[in-house]
Amino acid sequence: MPELPEGYRAVPPEDQKKAEVFFGHGRKLADSGNYEYSIEMFLQGLNLDPESIEAHKALRDTAMKRKVSGGKAMGMMEKMKLKSSKDEKQNMLVAEKLLAYEPGNMDHMKSLLQAALKAGYFDTVLWMADLLMQANLDNPKKPDFKTFILLKDTYKSLRMWKLATQACQGAATLKPDDMDLMTELKHLGAQETMTAGNYEGGGSFRESIRDMDKQKKLLDSDKDVHSMDVMTRAIVDAEAEYKADPNEAGKLTKFVDALCKTEDPDQENRAIELLNGAYERTKQFKFRLRIGMIKLAQLSRMERSLRTDVEQNPKDLEKRKAYAEFRKEKLQEELNEYQLWSENYPTEMSYKYQSAIRLFQLEQYDQAIPILQQARMDPKYKNEAALYLGRAFFEAQFIDEAVDTFKGLIDEYLARGDDRSKAMTYWYARALEARGDLDPAQKAYSQVAQWDFNYRDVQLRIKAIREKRRGNPENLPDEKNGDKK
Repeated sequence: MPELPEGYRAVPPEDQKKAEVFFGHGRKLADSGNYEYSIEMFLQGLNLDPESIEAHKALRDTAMKRKVSGGKAMGMMEKMKLKSSKDEKQNMLVAEKLLAYEPGNMDHMKSLLQAALKAGYFDTVLWMADLLMQANLDNPKKPDFKTFILLKDTYKSLRMWKLATQACQGAATLKPDDMDLMTELKHLGAQETMTAGNYEGGGSFRESIRDMDKQKKLLDSDKDVHSMDVMTRAIVDAEAEYKADPNEAGKLTKFVDALCKTEDPDQENRAIELLNGAYERTKQFKFRLRIGMIKLAQLSRMERSLRTDVEQNPKDLEKRKAYAEFRKEKLQEELNEYQLWSENYPTEMSYKYQSAIRLFQLEQYDQAIPILQQARMDPKYKNEAALYLGRAFFEAQFIDEAVDTFKGLIDEYLARGDDRSKAMTYWYARALEARGDLDPAQKAYSQVAQWDFNYRDVQLRIKAIREKRRGNPENLPDEKNGDKK
């Protein structure tokens, strides 16, 4: 066996054992649909054992499930908190977290690949390089030349000559007149011939033989851009596994995932029937939870379609009315689901918080307020919940309570001028104005205007207050002007 390339870092067995505890928690959380907490558990485990390819794959599988269930990309403020480090392992984990929230983002794939290479985690490098190669080949526009070059250089550094040759061939196809590239392709091909058999694949970097057919299936299931042929094959394979062992929850989950990736209502309804059967048989709520997630994803697609139709036909009053009615019905369905989930997972604050938001949007402020008061005690929801709480007090005509809530939130919030601070200051001004405190209200509106002159109706409100104080009272903007978003 040839020597390993310089820089390889082995993971101590004791760290591998410690990491398995976190990986176990991550898998259980993913099975229950708690995807974001599952991602955190996998990342904590990978901090101990960065070379656990099974954990990397399980994390990516969780990320895919989160995306299918409607999970959004990480917000800008959250991304800003994930700073680069001198420790390449931490940079790798940051990139992997970003990728978990955007599974198809090739920039995150590249960052993860480069950090893992610098850190000496070569099994992880090969795993990610495979994904990146496939994502580049499947690029709906066209493959990216620079990505092929990055892969070529990565494989060369690991002395993976066959894979380096394939990456170089991809680059040469895009630039056939690049003579330097063609010369390098010949040299790599010669190197491949001389060293055939060295490390070309394997579950571990030390292994030299890869089951190419099995690896292709893994890549097909991992890649973010699925062709219908791949999805059809995944459904057939998953169904065969499920039928061979119909009482194995993991086999059912895999089958349901394959059906739902199509975003075909018939396939999704088939998944719902399977899940309902499992729920009736076992009474385990995780199956009912997944049914709800599928239904909410279907409703979200329907809303996007109706909204697009309204935007394309802005003068059609019937379509606008139909969209408004559907949106209200969707909010009620979402509320019903989140309340049911919260009843069955009473310690999961995200379900309570989402229930409160729907209650607010449905103008059921008295019911939303106590839940928002609970949610603001959770650090994860503290600021957003407090903002909604203040607005709920305001809409329910508890004006003093609204003023105090917004004032406390502003005093505790450190950032100034971002979207959240603009919102809390604007609604603080609205509450002050409603109470008749025009001087501080004008000052708060003015602060918002200095941050963003076109924010909501802030210009009109400043002018109206100034006219009123001059003894020329005019109609102030509608007190119910605030939307329920």
